Amino acid sequence: MYQTYKTYTVEEALAKLQKYCAYQDRCHKEVEQKLKQMRMIPEAIERIIIDLIQDNHLNEERFAKAYVRGKFSIKKWGKVRLTLELKQRQISKYVIKTALAEIDPDDYLQAFHALAEKKAPTLTEANPFKRKKKLADYLLYRGWESHLVYDKVNTLIN
Repeated sequence: MYQTYKTYTVEEALAKLQKYCAYQDRCHKEVEQKLKQMRMIPEAIERIIIDLIQDNHLNEERFAKAYVRGKFSIKKWGKVRLTLELKQRQISKYVIKTALAEIDPDDYLQAFHALAEKKAPTLTEANPFKRKKKLADYLLYRGWESHLVYDKVNTLIN
C-alpha cells in the first residue's frame, strides 16, 4: 500500500511553524520534532529554526519561564520535577536555573504545605507507616525536595 505525504516548501513550513509557535511557547525540541513529522530535510529544519529564533517566535528562556509558572501554579509541581521535565526537553542548565528563579520562595513553600495538608486527610490507610509512605510518594512524584517531604510527612502523620 503506497501512502503519499504532503510536501512543504521551506516558506510554507516556516509559515506553519510560526503559527505553531504563536499559539503556545515551544522549545527547540518540539519544533524540531514537528518539522521531522512534516518530513523536512535537516538543512531546512536548521534554517527554519534559525528564522524562528531571529523573529522571536522561538525563545527557549520564555518557554521555560512559562512552563515553570504554569506547571507550578496549576499542577503544583516542585522544583525537582520541573527541572527533570525541562532537561527532557533539552533546555540548558542556565535557562532552567533562570526559570526556577521566577518562583517566589514563600509561594513555593506555601504551595507545598497546602498540597501536603490537603492530601494527608484523604489517605485511608490504617497503618501510619503505610500512610506516611503514600503521602511521601505522592509528594516526591510531584517533584518536591525530599528533605521538605520527609519533614512534612513526619509532622502530619504520627
